[in-house]
Amino acid sequence: MKAVLCKSFGPPEDLVIEEIDAPQPGPDEVVIASQAIGLNFFDTLIIQNKYQFKPELPFSPGAEVAGLVKAVGANVTGFAEGDRVMAYSTFGACREEVAVDARNVIPVPEGLDPAIAASLTITYGTSLHALKDRAKLQAGETLAVLGASGGVGQSAVEIGKAMGAHVIACASSDDKLEFCRGVGADETLNYATHDLKTGLKEMTGGKGVDVVYDPVGGDLAEAALRSTAWQGRFLVIGFAAGDIPKIPLNLVLLKGCDMVGVFWGSFVERNPEHHAQNCSILLNWCVDGTIKPHIHERIKLEDTPRALRAFLNREVKGKIIVEP
Repeated sequence: MKAVLCKSFGPPEDLVIEEIDAPQPGPDEVVIASQAIGLNFFDTLIIQNKYQFKPELPFSPGAEVAGLVKAVGANVTGFAEGDRVMAYSTFGACREEVAVDARNVIPVPEGLDPAIAASLTITYGTSLHALKDRAKLQAGETLAVLGASGGVGQSAVEIGKAMGAHVIACASSDDKLEFCRGVGADETLNYATHDLKTGLKEMTGGKGVDVVYDPVGGDLAEAALRSTAWQGRFLVIGFAAGDIPKIPLNLVLLKGCDMVGVFWGSFVERNPEHHAQNCSILLNWCVDGTIKPHIHERIKLEDTPRALRAFLNREVKGKIIVEP
């Protein structure tokens, strides 16, 4: 079978496409014949050895897959050959067949596009866990989303709206903000041309935002924290800007606010049952039209390096889906 392989850490252009042996399921695994693979920004970090997961070489990028069950391990119950499923694999999904821990495999409803299913697990799973489980976002509260046109950003805008929040999408260009309005943002703020703290304060009548969703980090983090309301919640999602900010803790004291870490991958590993419940919510929202994952582009396996370069260049709105 074909696989995208990272054989030495480096940029996307160093990835290679090779024929490798098809996987056999371990006792607790399911082998999935891939129909759609979701790419994410963090795939660009894993191949450069800049992410918290450090796979042994060689490995494949990609951590979410949808397709058909091809084989199941001896200890696996509840799945059979031909079942429609989606799964989280940590890494290793950019190949024609993938062996996945059965605990991370979720049934997919009939009729749902595999590309949509492959868009849900990580980005929407992260945002639902962040907003529902960690921030306990309430209807009527104000949510500011940084990097709002990216994969996790778009999902946070949509889920925030689904939960009844007033959503302010924040991004670095007007075309990205136009995209955010198209997926449901109530208001937008261009932090390349406007001061983030001042803008969010003005939009909330001086009160500040109840919840900040920050997958960007860098210089924006402190400005966003300063824009929070009394007893607000600041969600630490990631550091797409590249720099991990150093935050003055006196701000947390003065605002009586919470800084809340969101490590979705560890959450899935520690509590797969809760993860499955969250996936059920997301799938139901997809079926009834509450959320509509935006697919930026559908590509072939061979185009994976180019797609990951587009993530690094901040050119992607929503998701890129590999269709082997």
